[in-house]
Amino acid sequence: MRKIPQLAVLRTEILAGLTVSLALVPEAIAFAFVAGVDPLVGMYAAFIIGFFTSLTGGRPGMISGATGSLAVVMVTLVKDHGVEYLFITVVLMGIIQMAIGALKLGNLIRMVSLPVMFGFVNGLAIIIFLAQFESFKIEGDDGITSWLPMGEMGVMLSLVAVTMAVIFMLPRLTKRFPAALAGILVVSALVIFARIPTTTVGDLSSISGVFPLFSLPDVPFNLETLEIILPYALILAGIGLIESLLTLNLIDGMTGTKGQKNRECIAQGAANVVTGFFGGMGGCAMIGQSMINIKSGARGRTSGVVAALFLLLFILFASSLIERIPIAALVGVMFVVVVGTISWNSLRIVTKVPRSDALVMVFVAGVTVATDLAIAVLAGVIVSALVFAWKTAHYIYVDAGVGSKPYWRVYNLHGQLCFASVSTFKELFNPILDPNEVAIDFKNARVWDHSGMEAIVDLARRYERAGKKLHLLNLSENCEDMLQKANIILDKNAIAERGLSHRVTVSGLGGGSEGH
Repeated sequence: MRKIPQLAVLRTEILAGLTVSLALVPEAIAFAFVAGVDPLVGMYAAFIIGFFTSLTGGRPGMISGATGSLAVVMVTLVKDHGVEYLFITVVLMGIIQMAIGALKLGNLIRMVSLPVMFGFVNGLAIIIFLAQFESFKIEGDDGITSWLPMGEMGVMLSLVAVTMAVIFMLPRLTKRFPAALAGILVVSALVIFARIPTTTVGDLSSISGVFPLFSLPDVPFNLETLEIILPYALILAGIGLIESLLTLNLIDGMTGTKGQKNRECIAQGAANVVTGFFGGMGGCAMIGQSMINIKSGARGRTSGVVAALFLLLFILFASSLIERIPIAALVGVMFVVVVGTISWNSLRIVTKVPRSDALVMVFVAGVTVATDLAIAVLAGVIVSALVFAWKTAHYIYVDAGVGSKPYWRVYNLHGQLCFASVSTFKELFNPILDPNEVAIDFKNARVWDHSGMEAIVDLARRYERAGKKLHLLNLSENCEDMLQKANIILDKNAIAERGLSHRVTVSGLGGGSEGH
């Protein structure tokens, strides 16, 4: 394989970072408006969080900053208590995230099934798409928002189309320059030199400011403040980590590499702690900007750091230039992101996968659009778990046959014995009709929980009342240890000699057992 020169890699990272920084500006401003804070609060968050997570996070190439999913939670806090309470909440949010990473709980994201992941990605693509509609609206003097007039709408759509055309066509000519950045530059030049009247970044708000300064949030440090901010901090920490870790998984799949989940949790938390003390609104990973970065060829930490530093330069020195970028160019970039974010493969196979998986995908996508990402993912995990439990309850059965001495009949159990399958398990046996010596072979089965253990005890009682003995064959080491701790298997010698016999007898009353 031909090795890519380091200079070429550096150029790709820097250009990708510049592209991402331009796309971050209107997002940071818009999310600040959603949260009810000054636009610079959003810009500071995008700079600080983007810089620290890119430098220390567990997923090179992932972009973090102020996000809409967090902004919609913050708005009530800001409205009821003021922006200073938001800052201290972001600090507490970061501490919680760091604790989750330190306790190595980030790996719990593995509980998110593939259908939930597909639903999350498709739902997020819909959200990004719908969010761009705000750029096609205008607020009148009476405060009522309506669609742009026909002429302005035509100009806007034309510029969006030109941006998308440049992004789609440039890679056919060369891949040495990020297509998204080229689209922004071409349309910006067209608008400036042709003097085309259209909405620009400067029409949203000025991004001119100073370097963010350290300050303690101006709130009372007492239990009353903690009671106010703790519920918000917990919700924000959960949403931030769920969105960040799912984005991490998505980039892992795109790049064929593996990120470090717990390290990312700690980095996100540390970045939010710093952000709260420097007047930022907090944030997490941004799937749209991350997709722009990855599709621009970036794979390392440099692009994220460069994007953050460009944001700082925009705030300090280049606000007048950035404010001239047409919104249409950035909308065009985000429309291309939508096309790249949608899991088209999931749409093609939706009729080929199990119906339950297809329903979970649609359900999670719908909840993502209707509520927020955290609720959608949690709901999806719960539904997936219930579906799994339902399937488990139906996939447990026995092959029965006459065994050799000392057993007169052996049942070969297949499936998983847990709370969901207990009822089916009990119906598989009839102690009254069975012979005096009965064995259940667990070679193709596992006992998973207390409900499964109790089902075995209950079955042993039924055989004992019928004057018959029940034996367990080929229990796994974990199963035997579980049953022994519950005093269902009391013969330690039988367990110690597992390599020879793999046979134990259970007592239906839990009062003793004998090895065989």
